[in-house]
Amino acid sequence: MNALPTLRQLSYLAALAEHRHFTKAAVACHTTQSALSAGLLELERLMGARLIERGRRGVLFTPLGEAVLARGRALLVQAEELADLAKAAKAPLSGVRRLGVIPTIAPYLLPAALARLRKTYPALKLRLREDLTRNLLAQVTAGELEAALIALPYPTEGLSILELARDPFLFVARPDHPLARQKSLTADQLGQADDLILLEEGHCLRDHALAACRLARAPQGLDRGIIASGLTTLVQMVASGLGATLLPKLAIQGGALSGTDLVARPLAKDTPARILALAWRASAPNPQEFHLLARSLSPAAETKS
Repeated sequence: MNALPTLRQLSYLAALAEHRHFTKAAVACHTTQSALSAGLLELERLMGARLIERGRRGVLFTPLGEAVLARGRALLVQAEELADLAKAAKAPLSGVRRLGVIPTIAPYLLPAALARLRKTYPALKLRLREDLTRNLLAQVTAGELEAALIALPYPTEGLSILELARDPFLFVARPDHPLARQKSLTADQLGQADDLILLEEGHCLRDHALAACRLARAPQGLDRGIIASGLTTLVQMVASGLGATLLPKLAIQGGALSGTDLVARPLAKDTPARILALAWRASAPNPQEFHLLARSLSPAAETKS
């Protein structure tokens, strides 16, 4: 039987790919630079070819190195899942878990949810990462995160999905806005508004807001060149009289409008809403753990606690 690469060698390779610097990669692996270099040299000897180019241009991977890196990362993910399987057999939701959360959910849902998790699962050490949906799902797929708290609809091929709650949109504007006089608004009324301000491209909340208006894309003049990079900026723009917007109910209940005189009006019952959901790798062991996690993260859990 041929000599096989070790998980330690593959972890060295993955760390070098991430940091592109031998010293930084060694620190990330809690080892010395000489030990990391020796491990990578031994890996190259086992492969019978160069995997890394070392020169003035920095660290470069050969085509074979890139291929070994991709397979190695997959093996490391499977090894972590094997360790998680053994850990979960001892106690549910114990040890370190890495959770991604999108910015339009994190500040409004997590404070109460984290308190519940600490109380129910004291052995759980949750590591949080806030980012856009596409980045979080890529990190889940790559094994850098165990799960991600996102909003649907969004493409999630290859992932397991558990829906937590429906999060409807509300129309938000200053009290003197013409549409603020309405008790509720239809999609047709929203579609005729010419002063809606939305988040910049790349935020799934923008797409969800457009869906609430039943628009495939922003028509010319919808944003009037005014866009926001986050919900806090968006609220301040509306409060300053630059226009109106659509915000999810979760954010409004979480205090997004605090300190302003803005009013929120519900949309018609048949208006599309975003769906809060937990996503994880379909291959992950013990899917029941994600159901336990989802139960604590769900907004409905707050009313039961």
